[in-house]
Amino acid sequence: MSEHAARVLWERGDQPFTDGRYRRGHAWSFDGGVEVPASSAPSAVPVPLSDPRAVDPEEAFVVALASCHMLWFLALAAKRGFRVDRYEDDAVGTLGKAADGRLSMTLVVLRPRVAFSGDRRPGDGEVRALHEAAHGECFLARSVRSEVRCEPAG
Repeated sequence: MSEHAARVLWERGDQPFTDGRYRRGHAWSFDGGVEVPASSAPSAVPVPLSDPRAVDPEEAFVVALASCHMLWFLALAAKRGFRVDRYEDDAVGTLGKAADGRLSMTLVVLRPRVAFSGDRRPGDGEVRALHEAAHGECFLARSVRSEVRCEPAG
């Protein structure tokens, strides 16, 4: 078992607060020293109260799932002797109403495209099998209630 920590910091400064007109921009900090500007999504809270240049939690949710899948895919491909040169995924999450009527991330679709090189390259069936295995291993995908689907290009 391992723990993974991150820090979220928001400060009001001299903004009003109780009227609801405060900036949603904040910072995410990680143990390696990286700090990421974060904010509510502009679709949830209008600009200028949200910062469209920052990462919103919904985007972070989607990219965390895509990243977890990619890391497992790379590990499995390497173990099977396939050399990956490039992995790209334009993942999309859909925020919609869940069965209980509340907003929820109802679907995440991963759309990975992978380029291989070398003498040993997987066929389409092997690539699909690698994605299925990666999806099965991704502990983040196993941790969420919403459907997480992988639709590799190719």
